[in-house]
Amino acid sequence: MYRDLGFIRVLGRNGAEASPGYGYLIYPHKPIVAYLPGSNSLLSEYCVEFPDRSDSSSGPKLPDSDDVLAKWMMIRADEDRLLRDANMHLPGRQVDPQQVRRDLWRLAEWEQR
Repeated sequence: MYRDLGFIRVLGRNGAEASPGYGYLIYPHKPIVAYLPGSNSLLSEYCVEFPDRSDSSSGPKLPDSDDVLAKWMMIRADEDRLLRDANMHLPGRQVDPQQVRRDLWRLAEWEQR
């Protein structure tokens, strides 16, 4: 998915519930975008950062794929903590809502193939 689309989608569990709650689009070095699966209504943006402390010569940011993986791992490991600790904003603050809607459409097309 990341290789083909440039982002990944993760379905959250919304706490201990067994059924998925929110869907998340994870872009490299951008906020995580939360939406409602089914209606694709955009809910919010969650700003989180995972700095690279291993090598000061390469800069403070993780490589793109590592940033996406770190966000995916955090959602899968402790979604509630991520949502609680992240800076939350309304959709459109940093990620263009029209781009997110196009990406949701591209994702649906990709999944059908």
